[in-house]
Amino acid sequence: MHIRLILFFLCCYAVPALSQDGPAYPQGYFRNPLGIPMELSANFGELRPNHWHMGLDIRTQAKENLPVYAAAQGYIAKIGIRPQSFGRFIIINHPNGLSTLYGHLNDFYPELEAWVTAQQYAQESWALELDIPKDKFPLSKGTFIAYSGNTGGSQGPHLHFEIFDTKTSRRLNPQLFGFPVTDHIPPALVKLALYDRNRSVYDQSPLFYSLKNTDSGYTLAKIPVIETGSSRTSFALQAYDRVSGSTNPNGIYSATLYLDSLPQLSFVLDSLDYDETVYMNAQVDYKYRYNGGGWLQHLSVLPGDAGRVYQRMNGNGIITLTDTLLHSVRVDVRDANGNLAQLNFRLKYNDSLARPVYRQPDAFYFIPNQKTVLSKPDFELNMGSSSLYDTVRSYYARNNSSVPASAVSAAHQVNDADIPVHTPFIVRIKPFRTVPAGMENKLLIQRTYRNSRSIKKAREENGWLRAEFDDFGYFQAFFDTVPPELDDIGRGDTVNLSPASRIIFSPSDNFGAIRDFRAELNGQWLRFTNDKSRNWIYIFDERCPYGIHELKVTVEDLVGNKTTRTWWFKREPYTPPPPKKKAVKKSSSKKKPVIKKKTSTKKKK
Repeated sequence: MHIRLILFFLCCYAVPALSQDGPAYPQGYFRNPLGIPMELSANFGELRPNHWHMGLDIRTQAKENLPVYAAAQGYIAKIGIRPQSFGRFIIINHPNGLSTLYGHLNDFYPELEAWVTAQQYAQESWALELDIPKDKFPLSKGTFIAYSGNTGGSQGPHLHFEIFDTKTSRRLNPQLFGFPVTDHIPPALVKLALYDRNRSVYDQSPLFYSLKNTDSGYTLAKIPVIETGSSRTSFALQAYDRVSGSTNPNGIYSATLYLDSLPQLSFVLDSLDYDETVYMNAQVDYKYRYNGGGWLQHLSVLPGDAGRVYQRMNGNGIITLTDTLLHSVRVDVRDANGNLAQLNFRLKYNDSLARPVYRQPDAFYFIPNQKTVLSKPDFELNMGSSSLYDTVRSYYARNNSSVPASAVSAAHQVNDADIPVHTPFIVRIKPFRTVPAGMENKLLIQRTYRNSRSIKKAREENGWLRAEFDDFGYFQAFFDTVPPELDDIGRGDTVNLSPASRIIFSPSDNFGAIRDFRAELNGQWLRFTNDKSRNWIYIFDERCPYGIHELKVTVEDLVGNKTTRTWWFKREPYTPPPPKKKAVKKSSSKKKPVIKKKTSTKKKK
C-alpha cells in the first residue's frame, strides 16, 4: 500500500492532495506527544548519512526526563532497547490502523519499566526488542508512557516521533497530520548543479550555478542562460526548509522539474520504508557530500535507483536536447505545508561545447543492474546486480609492503569510499602465508579508508577467505589471537566502592570489535547498559545491597578471544565529608605608612 500525492494537484496547487490508493491522513487524531509547545529540530525526509530521517525530532527544551504521552488511544505493541539507533523506544498500535513510535527515551512508566527489567534479567540481555500482547498495556490518548531522554544515537536531548502504517510499517510524514507547528516560510534554494548524463555522475564534477531570490522567484545569479555541450543533461538542487520561528535547516518535502512548462519528474517525501531509506544515497550526490560538499538532491533518477521516491511523468528527469533553441526550465520546491519556492532559468544546447565521451579500452567497469566480478590472482570482488546506482570505473591496487605480523594477505584497494554501495558485495582474498594450526576460526578481513574501519569475521572457502562489505576501500586479511583489554575498577584485595554510584567499563580491542560483554554479581547476571556502544555502565540498585560482593566480567571479540577478570568490592553507607571551610585572613591592626609623593621643582617647558 503506497500513499502518494496526486501529481496534478502537486503541480498546480500549494496544498497537496492525497491519492486514492491509501488512507487519508486524519487531522487532529494524534496529539502532541509532549506537554510543551511542539518545536522541531528535524523533520521527515531530512537528509542524514545513508538515510532519510523517518520522523520528527521534537525539542525538549534541551532537557531530559520530560513526560511523554500516548499520541492517541491504543496499546503498547513493542518496546526496544538498542545501542545507538533509537536507544529505548516504544511502539503503540492505534485503532485506525496506524502506529506511533517514541525514541531516545529514558525510563518507561513504572509498570512498564518493571516488566522490561524483569524480561532483561530473564533473558540475560540488556538489548531487547519485545512484541507485547495487545491486552497487556492498553492506553488512552494522553496517557503518560515514558520520560524523554538522550539514549541511543541521539546527539542531544529530544524526542524522536514516527507515524507508520501498522500492516506495512511504511513511515508517513507526521507533518501531514495537522500537528500544531506554524510554518509560513517557503524553502530556501542555495545552488544548482548540472551533470553531463552521457557519462556516469561518479565520473565527473558537476558545474555549479549560484541562485538569487527575486520578487518573481529564484533565478540564476550571474548568467541569463545555461549553455551546455551535453545532449543529455540533468540537474541537482541544494535546498533546505525552515519552519516559522526557527533557524534550524530542515529537509524539503518535494521538488518538481518542468521543461517548457511540461512536468518531467518529481520527488515527494511523504512516505518511506526503512528497507528503502538507503536509496537516499542515490537521490543525493553522494560523492560531492562525502568529500566535504553540501547536500545536492538529484532532479533525475539514477540507473540503479529502484526506490519509490521519484514520480516519473514525462521521462526520468534527464533532459535530452536535439536542437539549439532556448528552452525554459522550472523547478517547484515545496514544504509539507504547501509553501512554494520556484526556480526559473533558460537552457540551450551548444554543440561547440561538446566533449567526447572517452572510455579507456582496457578499463574495467562496475555496471548497475548487472552482476560484475573483479578478479585478480589473489583477490576477488563480486558485485551484485543491485549494488550500484550508476556506472563505476574500477580502480585496483595491491600493496604487499610493510605487512603487519598478524596479516595473512596483501592489502587490496578497490576504488574510493566516496562511491555509494546499496547492497553488500562479496570480497574473497587468498592468503599468502599458511594459517597456523588452530587459527582457522581466528581469521578476519578488515576494510579501511581514511578514518573509517569495518571488521568482518572471515569464512574459509576452498583456500580463500570470504566476507561481505558495503563500502569500497582497502581490504586485508588477518588472524587475531589478541584478547580484548578490560579496565580496572580499583586497587586492593577488596575495592571500596562506597562513594561510587555506578561502575563503568570501557573495553578495547586491537581491531575495535567487542562482540560480547557479560557481568556477573555473586554468580548472577548483572545488567550493564551499553547505550552509546562505548561504555558499559551499571548504576547501583537493589540487586547490589550493602556488603561485600564478587564481580566477574568477561569480554569477547569478533573471533572469540576472551578476557575474564574478577574483583571483590564492598559497599557501605557513605556520607560525603563536609566541605572544607575557607581560611579567613586576619586583618592587620597596623596601619600602612603613607608615602608622600615628591614634587618636582623643575619648570615645564
